[in-house]
Amino acid sequence: MAEVKFNKLEKIYSNGFKAVHGIDLTIQDGEFLVIVGPSGCAKSTTLRMLAGLENISGGEITIGGKVVNNLAPKDRGIAMVFQNYALYPHMTVAENLAFGLKLQKLPKTEIDQRVNEAAKILEIEELLDRLPRQLSGGQAQRVAVGRAIVKKPEVFLFDEPLSNLDAKLRASMRVRISDLHRHLKEENSPATAVYVTHDQTEAMTMGDRICVMKLGEIMQVDTPDSLYDNPVNMFVAGFIGAPEMNMIDAQVSERDDGMYVTIGGQELRLSEDKAANVRQNSFTKAVFGIRPDNITLSLSDDPAAQTIVGDVIRMENMGHEVFVYFGVGDKEFTARVPIDDVRQKLNMKLQKDVKFVVEMSKAHIFDKETEKNISLKL
Repeated sequence: MAEVKFNKLEKIYSNGFKAVHGIDLTIQDGEFLVIVGPSGCAKSTTLRMLAGLENISGGEITIGGKVVNNLAPKDRGIAMVFQNYALYPHMTVAENLAFGLKLQKLPKTEIDQRVNEAAKILEIEELLDRLPRQLSGGQAQRVAVGRAIVKKPEVFLFDEPLSNLDAKLRASMRVRISDLHRHLKEENSPATAVYVTHDQTEAMTMGDRICVMKLGEIMQVDTPDSLYDNPVNMFVAGFIGAPEMNMIDAQVSERDDGMYVTIGGQELRLSEDKAANVRQNSFTKAVFGIRPDNITLSLSDDPAAQTIVGDVIRMENMGHEVFVYFGVGDKEFTARVPIDDVRQKLNMKLQKDVKFVVEMSKAHIFDKETEKNISLKL
């Protein structure tokens, strides 16, 4: 068992600054959990407390049901992969992989077996005789991951391991690390993984669940799909998703035939389930939220469609799709539109009074003061 639990975990520095605010979190045995958030949100500090590299100011950490607050890192059953690889420059790849095992005084045959297994999994067998200076960034990071694998830990910790790589290598290493976690499960030796990043793409593509942090507090812990579709507040809504969610001040009013949102003098009717949830909350000012994915160009005159008219002010051609930015009064929206639709409707030119369809079943209403999503089911 390698279930990890944080119970009222706190970190307060000597100058009185409180970095982590009594967080509670359970990471299931064998789960791949990603902690994501902007710089300064204390995600790396939290990981380092789990690793034993930072002292805990308050609360409790357990690994496999055992309190580890006062245990040395080597006694916690963890292996950590750092951002800067941390390879010994004078040792070959094989020697780097074997170093920790030699300190454990394992038999040479077992060390060689573990090193060869890790090299095969990560496809670095041909690199075993090279020195770190002879490796590319992607190769060096694979070696760093391999050094964690050979320890056969109960918990893998990753501290922004891909941030020094270029975009193509990051994508490749995302796949390798995810495949590694799945491979260990298939081999009946699953390991819990805790992965820290500021990159929401890594979080969305790698995590079984994602923990979103802000200023030392947990905002939401959920699956990638739930975070994307049901953000609990404006921070999560804005942080997860690219382009980010449209969030625009709006008036919410009730009429006999339903609840309406007014933006720039135009009205959109909320779906009944969203309206029912909003009615259960009291608020004074509202923010309307809709993802660019849920706005598209109107290509027909469907009377049932919820539409809004705006002036296209710029477009970004992404190849297979176009980010269309349009203004409604003094408000600006972003729509994510298939390129064929843009060619058909706009001829790839900026135009005024263009009609867009808004998928209101995917819309959100936030309380502007508390930033809480009041359109979610309580």
